[in-house]
Amino acid sequence: MNNLIDILELSTEEIDKLIEVAQDIMAHPDNYYEKCKNKKLATLFFEPSTRTRLSFETAMLDLGGKVIGFSDSNSSSASKGESVADTVRVVGCYADIIAMRHPKEGAPLVASMHAGIPVINAGDGGHNHPTQTLADLLTIKNEKGRLNNLTVGFCGDLKFGRTVHSLINAMSRYEGIKFVLISPDELKLPSYVKNETLREKGIPFEETKDLAAAMPQLDILYMTRVQKERFFNEEDYIRLKDSYILNPEKLVNAREDLTIMHPLPRVNEISVAVDDDPRAAYFKQVKNGKFIRMALIMKLLGIE
Repeated sequence: MNNLIDILELSTEEIDKLIEVAQDIMAHPDNYYEKCKNKKLATLFFEPSTRTRLSFETAMLDLGGKVIGFSDSNSSSASKGESVADTVRVVGCYADIIAMRHPKEGAPLVASMHAGIPVINAGDGGHNHPTQTLADLLTIKNEKGRLNNLTVGFCGDLKFGRTVHSLINAMSRYEGIKFVLISPDELKLPSYVKNETLREKGIPFEETKDLAAAMPQLDILYMTRVQKERFFNEEDYIRLKDSYILNPEKLVNAREDLTIMHPLPRVNEISVAVDDDPRAAYFKQVKNGKFIRMALIMKLLGIE
């Protein structure tokens, strides 16, 4: 594997191995400080990002490598009309590996065909965000000790959330997984995901609008933001938005060992009163993102 554009390009064995390496980095960081000495990562971010870009940059710096790149298409030659293919050909002359975020779906795939060096998709439109999924899987493995035999609840915007679609695709390949899909009708999981991933593989799932009622059966609750701009009229948004805010009251019937996740940024869908709950794992997710990206950079550069 030379690039990572879609999480499904990785087998479950490859994912398990990346998680194993990431856990070793967490336990023995000193062993990895010079693994990417004299290597350069180019971060090509054609749209804004805080966590993902800084996570990639910190991952490379912690491996002893260097970072070049841009965080806004206006500060690149894309603003003059340069194609993605030409941009990555040029960057391939300077760097050893590229992490790329782009508002157009498929742009990182195009980049991978022309760069001549490994390309990691750091998010393309509403399509894919494979390294967020790897961070999610590492978090689940750390918190639960396993990636199988879990009931996973997704709550909020399941229609447009690329992190939700990616994680469902990835977890569908592990045994004993059940999904509970909690959302308003307007933001239900797209039928193609239900048909092609869940029904085709015979994976049990249920759909509900009621977060509190679903809570007692969940091992993991993955919260997402309900975005105002996704609704056709404001009354529907106002009517529904508070039903998907996680607060201590909604956790009364939750399991003692529930793991609460969120890809961030959050707006108000998780009350800050939940942050001190030992079950809250969303800031751990951020930290885990750095370690799994370190493991991935090493894998794509062929470094043991």
